[in-house]
This record gives sequence, C-alpha cells and structure tokens, in this order.
Amino acid sequence: MLHPSRLLPLLFVFLWSTGFIGAKLGLPYAEPLTFLLARYLLVLALMTILVLATRAPWPADPRQIMHIGVSGLLVHALYLGGVFMAIKHGLPAGVTALVVGTQPLLTACGAGFLLGERVSPRQWLGLVLGFVGVALVVANKLGHVPLAAMLLPALVALLGITLGTLYQKRFCAHFDLRTGSLIQFLPTALLTALAAWASESMHIEWTPQFAFALLWLVLVLSFGAISLLNVLIRSGSAVNVASLFYLTPPSTAIIAWLVFDETLSGLALAGMVMAVSGVYLARTAVR
Repeated sequence: MLHPSRLLPLLFVFLWSTGFIGAKLGLPYAEPLTFLLARYLLVLALMTILVLATRAPWPADPRQIMHIGVSGLLVHALYLGGVFMAIKHGLPAGVTALVVGTQPLLTACGAGFLLGERVSPRQWLGLVLGFVGVALVVANKLGHVPLAAMLLPALVALLGITLGTLYQKRFCAHFDLRTGSLIQFLPTALLTALAAWASESMHIEWTPQFAFALLWLVLVLSFGAISLLNVLIRSGSAVNVASLFYLTPPSTAIIAWLVFDETLSGLALAGMVMAVSGVYLARTAVR
C-alpha cells in the first residue's frame, strides 16, 4: 500500500489540472482578471473566517511576511493572470499548456544557481523526456494562430510560476498554510483589482455555470491544490516539485475527454506515457 505522502503529488496534479476546466467553464461569463478577482476575494473571506476560528499563528518576522507576499504575487497574480488572459484572448489551451510546460526545465536551470540543488544527468533526461511528452500531448491542438501577441500572457505565466516556486523554496518554504494563504492572496487581490479596473469592464454574468466554476476554483484549487503545492515545496526539492507540472497537460486532456468529449489521438497517448516516464525519472534520480 502506498504511503499517504506518496499520494499527495498525484492528488496535486489532478486538482491542479481541473483549474483549466474551471477556467473554460467560467471565462465565457466574465473577463479574466475580473473572474480571478472574484475568486481571490472569496478565498480571502473564507480564509479569514478559518484563521479567526482556529487562531492560526502569524509569522513573527516581518521579512517573512514580505517573502510570503512576494511568492503569492508570483505564483497567483502573474501565473494565474497570465494563463487566464492567454486563454481568454485566443491562445489555444494546448499552446498555453506547452509554454507553461517548459517550467520544469527553467526551474532546473535556476535551482542550482539560487538554491544550490544539484540536478543529476538522470533528472535532466527525465525533464527533457517530460517536455517532449507534453509537446506530443498538445501537438494536435496547436493549429495556425497568430501567436506573437497572444504568447505574452503565457510567457508572463511561465515566468511567474517558475520564479514563484524558486522564491518560495528559497525564502519562505515553511509557513502556516492558513495565515500564509491570507498573506499570499491579499497583495494578489490588490494587484489584480488595479489591473482589472484599468483594463476591463468588471462585469460578471452570474449564471449557474459561472457560480459552479467560481466555487470549484476557490474550494478545490485555491484551498486544496495551492495548499498541496505549498506542502510539496516545503518538503521536496524545487526540481521534483516542478517536474509534476509536466503531468498537468496529460491530466487535463483526460479530464477534458471525460467532461467535454474532446478526442485523444494516438500521438497524445504516446506523449502521456513519455511525460509520466520523464517525471518518474526526475523524481527518483539520486541527488
């Protein structure tokens, strides 16, 4: 029987993958930053209640509060904002997944310089194999689209999640998940509110589908997946954690097949096997 700690990465991948499904369900009814702002505000409200009810401890060092806030801006504001804007403005989800899917390779490059982590040849092999697998999964979704302008938000998302993972591992790997979430989401909500006010109408069409998508992203993603990500960053190497993001596009493709009846080609299935194999190599390599 698998130890519960070994199931956490798999649970994280599944929950994180459903975020793309939630975005697809909710984005027809709200602009991307407005959608995210509603999500952040609801997270802050619910987390404040939880913090007060459980008397969760706050960081004693003001510098730790600053570091947690910066990590939140990178992981939430830049990453989620970039992904949502890229999809809303026409970049195919497959292309978005491929761009963000380069994150483990960038993280591996930065891990040695910023964290002093050694990336072994077997890990590099796993990371490259995983990237090729992700490319195969999304290859049939690339199509012919004007990429130049639409790629910018996806590149911002890639930069945010890469720097956020490294920054959090380096400066604030350990914090209470309840108060830490408040500290992360507060500056994220403020920045997102300013950006939405400056660039969007901030109108929301409150349909049952949008309400479901919003609640799913708040409860399952912001409470569940983000908490698991923080736990994984705390307990594992940056490269190991980043390698899990290779599993997100295959997992999302399977969920989209089940929920939206999107087809899966033989090439995509082969890519899934390669991505899983790459993650296995990266996570089991001797460091």
